[in-house]
Amino acid sequence: METGAATTVADPPAGIEGWLPIAGLMNLKYFLVTGHIPAMHPAAMFLLITFLTMSFLLRKAFCSWVCPIGTISEYLGLLGQKLFKGNLRIWRWLDIPLRGLKYLLLGFFVWAISSMSAEAIAGFMQSDYGVVAGVKMLNFFRFLGGAGLLALGILVLVSVFVRNFWCRYLCPYGALLGFASLLSPLRIRREPESCIDCAKCAKACPSNLPVDQLITIKSAECTGCLECVAICPAEGALHAALPQISKPFVQTSKAPRRIPSWAMAAGVAVLFFGIVGYAKAVGFWSSHIPAAVYRQLVPHANTARHPMLGDAEISR
Repeated sequence: METGAATTVADPPAGIEGWLPIAGLMNLKYFLVTGHIPAMHPAAMFLLITFLTMSFLLRKAFCSWVCPIGTISEYLGLLGQKLFKGNLRIWRWLDIPLRGLKYLLLGFFVWAISSMSAEAIAGFMQSDYGVVAGVKMLNFFRFLGGAGLLALGILVLVSVFVRNFWCRYLCPYGALLGFASLLSPLRIRREPESCIDCAKCAKACPSNLPVDQLITIKSAECTGCLECVAICPAEGALHAALPQISKPFVQTSKAPRRIPSWAMAAGVAVLFFGIVGYAKAVGFWSSHIPAAVYRQLVPHANTARHPMLGDAEISR
């Protein structure tokens, strides 16, 4: 090994790994199989664990409270509301199969990762391609070609007319978090005796859920945004709640325990900063790459070949 620059270590910005959900899923499998924290892109795994935990405890709170893409999509939808006095709602017969697209994308990634061994995952992450995956993602946005600009432009335009188009129909990350949220004890609950049937909650729901027709919202599409709760004009008619835990031989009210909005926001913040802070404190957050290696790879990030594609070409 060379001395000097080669012995120094580069810590690439780990925050970019929030844009590497597939790496996070791969590293999570590696951790579950081996019990070891992955050396490359560990932050991607810890962010995935954070968002899965949020989904389990607080519905798909990542999508509505944290995700930057969701925020941009929401503002595009609001722009459409102001320009055209409302957003388009896709027919139900078309909406349901379109929603299935994100689950098909998730299924493809899960199938691909499930077929990889822990050794294959480690080899992929430590390849030139894996090391500079974050740089490749950055360069994708820095040097968008004609096809990329066209696709992005179409997505932006459609999102102005159809609220949360990407989140609702195409995001595999949201599909994964939706499965986790199905196990969440937290629910949006409507009290029929207090409800005035104004349907404002259903109109405000970003996921187009029929909140006004249900007692408890159990859908994987619910992001826990609490917009329905905020717009409800009838006091006590709509709220987030946890089921009451019954104790043996003790008579307790079966009324669910209401969760205020501030507690939801605090829970999101505590989980995010708690898990990320833990990973940083124990030294599991950053990818420690020899500085000389990193400086050598970064200028050629766009030419780094996918190791699996390389193997396919060699075998021909």
